[in-house]
Amino acid sequence: PRPGAVPPLSRHAPPAVMAEGSGGGASGRGPPCPGAASAFRRWEQLRRRAATPWARGLLAAAAGLGLLYAVLRVPVRLRDGLAAVTVFLSTLTPKFYFALTVTSSFISGLIFVFEWWHFRKYGTSFIEQVSVSHLRPLIGGAESSPPAPAAFSAGESESSRQNMPECKVWRNPLNLFRGAEYSRYMWVTGKEPLTYYDMNLSAQDHQTFFTCDTDALRPSDTVMQKAWRERNPQARIKAAYQALELNNDCATAYVLLAEEEATTIVDAEKYFKQALKAGEMIYRKSQNCHSQSPQHEAQLRRDTNVLVYVKRRLAMCARKLGRIREAVKMMRDLMKEFPLLSMLNIHENLLEALLELQAYADVQAVLAKYDDISLPKSAAICYTAALLKARAVSERFSPETASRRGLSTAEINAVEAIHRAVEFNPHVPKYLLEMKSLVLPPEHILKRGDSEAVAYAFFHLQHWKRIEGALNLLHCTWEGTFRMIPYPLEKGHLFYPYPSCTETADRELLPTFHEVSVYPQKELPFFIHFTAGLCSFSAMLALLTHQFPELMVIFAKA
Repeated sequence: PRPGAVPPLSRHAPPAVMAEGSGGGASGRGPPCPGAASAFRRWEQLRRRAATPWARGLLAAAAGLGLLYAVLRVPVRLRDGLAAVTVFLSTLTPKFYFALTVTSSFISGLIFVFEWWHFRKYGTSFIEQVSVSHLRPLIGGAESSPPAPAAFSAGESESSRQNMPECKVWRNPLNLFRGAEYSRYMWVTGKEPLTYYDMNLSAQDHQTFFTCDTDALRPSDTVMQKAWRERNPQARIKAAYQALELNNDCATAYVLLAEEEATTIVDAEKYFKQALKAGEMIYRKSQNCHSQSPQHEAQLRRDTNVLVYVKRRLAMCARKLGRIREAVKMMRDLMKEFPLLSMLNIHENLLEALLELQAYADVQAVLAKYDDISLPKSAAICYTAALLKARAVSERFSPETASRRGLSTAEINAVEAIHRAVEFNPHVPKYLLEMKSLVLPPEHILKRGDSEAVAYAFFHLQHWKRIEGALNLLHCTWEGTFRMIPYPLEKGHLFYPYPSCTETADRELLPTFHEVSVYPQKELPFFIHFTAGLCSFSAMLALLTHQFPELMVIFAKA
């Protein structure tokens, strides 16, 4: 039965008890059983006698004697216990104290190392996490705070969902080629540059972009549909060749070979040119019959995705091979031909190519179109805008001169642009100033996260170095951004508050050998300080016990 609940009557209870329990007090009738009536009268007499003053005094005297006995008896037992402990300690040797302190130092050191590893890997204290998630419910901590009313909590959660930015992962607009770049890096260094999570996202993208419901009508597309789901690269390449044997004009098969089998950019460009030829032919056929049924519309969308992807990668091949003006023209034509596909962020490829040409007026024209308050921002847009404004003043900028005469209007604009960019993504300056080492950018990035900072700095560091004084201006001003941002980040200054979920997503996207940048920097948990202090104190006691055994034994006994 529950605590405080009346236990059910037993099936074998005496009839008198059952009758007394079931009899109604409201009826005023006496109990039907004579034995029960006599017991009830005796109980009433004892209760009345206990209520008299002399009975209460007798009970108080008995309680006082019991308390006096306990007060006199407990010190005697404590003295006996202390005497036994003293005898036990007097028999211990210095070797015991040395072993005790060494063991204590070793165990606390192991706990400290594990806590430090867990904090560096997961960002939390293991002891604190266990105590919050497992011990608090046992001691009733979860019940101490009553839930809010349903109407208020629902409205507040809805508003918080609207204000809280979602940590959405985006396709990297400048992602490298797997066969020609990522695989070569792995061959040289022996390190895997891509995580399983990142490659799994790419497989999902390929299935979304390059497959549709009508693939079952064409055997080659059916083979490619299975190829995009394969985990083994060699199995994917083998499936692509099988698709080409069934249909020599299978554009997606050429795309897969260009991405994964080609070991150089030149070979990748050859495959993409074959994919472009096949893709344009299929795209024209889909355009002629897209209005016949919903299946034909889905096929047109798929063929459009293939064509746009191939043209974009061809432009990137031209950019990597030094044909930059050709790459710029291809990107402009692509953006003009498919203006509704701005979500693919082709303008970021165009910005990087124009910066390589040093066509700063064209860069400013692109920024004027895409650096709009209603459009989603990126590190490429914010930092490129800051670079253009820094270019106007960086050559003559000097911190000493600026502190004497103050900042000019152009310098204030440049500093504000840098502060705006740093608030959007605070991880970028350390890579641009080469305070942190770069790795190959992942195939997917998290906006405002460390993965986006790596991807931006990997391609744009050379553009900052090309402009004299730009990095010096960044070095002198970027840390001033954090004095303008409210702490602890409940509000933003120019953007919405910095999301708290970037660290977890970046650890999934970036390789394990890369040290993920964390913002805001987390303080060390209490238990790391505690275990470090305990380990140091135990080690010091062990050292003193080893050097001065007799003195430490006397100290321990005292």
